[in-house]
Amino acid sequence: MSRPNLLPFFGLAFRTPTTYAARVENNQKRQGMNATSPIIEATNLDKFYGDFHALKDVDLTVYQGQKMVICGPSGSGKSTLIRCFNGLEWHNSGKLVIDGIEVHEHAKEIRALRQEVGMVFQQFNLFPHLTVLENLTIGPMKVRKISQKQAQETARQYLERVHIPEQAEKYPAQLSGGQQQRVAIARSLCMETRIMLFDEPTSALDPEMINEVLDVMVELADTGMTMVVVTHEMGFARKVADTMVFMEGGRIVEVSPPEQFFTNPSSERCRLFLDQILEH
Repeated sequence: MSRPNLLPFFGLAFRTPTTYAARVENNQKRQGMNATSPIIEATNLDKFYGDFHALKDVDLTVYQGQKMVICGPSGSGKSTLIRCFNGLEWHNSGKLVIDGIEVHEHAKEIRALRQEVGMVFQQFNLFPHLTVLENLTIGPMKVRKISQKQAQETARQYLERVHIPEQAEKYPAQLSGGQQQRVAIARSLCMETRIMLFDEPTSALDPEMINEVLDVMVELADTGMTMVVVTHEMGFARKVADTMVFMEGGRIVEVSPPEQFFTNPSSERCRLFLDQILEH
């Protein structure tokens, strides 16, 4: 049986990461970027699906090392927004700059940019025919062009970080949902990304498996990684976030520090949302 073509998944057949990294470095030097500079800048973003207006004039800035949690009711545009952040969706108007590079449908560097922006989805998206170790090493070997030995060493280090080193030789179907999601997190980390996006990473898990994934994300936040997380896990948000964002109807309604967000939100709609979600 022929093996599936994995190249599109990892964004191959494009410019090398060194070319991208050099351009980012040059842009950052030219723009005077530093540790407190924006790493994601969205300005007046609009996104349509046919007649449906999914994102409406969205302005949002994420700084290097920031931990941002985005919440809101279903259909508010949360997932659409972070999918725009790594080019899985294209905005129709406005401006989006990621890591010093402007992102749009015809951007030459978009596939290389995706190598710097990791994403963990609701579903695990692991290759079922590959072992855990193979799932973690195939991207770095094919995209970063590192040796198998180096890729395996890095993969085992990240499996240690997510607390499942003993699962390296197993296949995804042999793991629990929580373990598979931790493998997905480790896979993104193996690409040595600068930004991690999480799209409701615990929504597909059984309740008893949620904490094991959230614990790993808390540890990751403590390393200083830039994180943008879409979630309804408000306990996690209180513990990790330095910025809370509330969305509704494709718009950003509120951006505030966690203490203000949870104790004295400025918008009535945000207050109602929190009353409903924290009641249970």
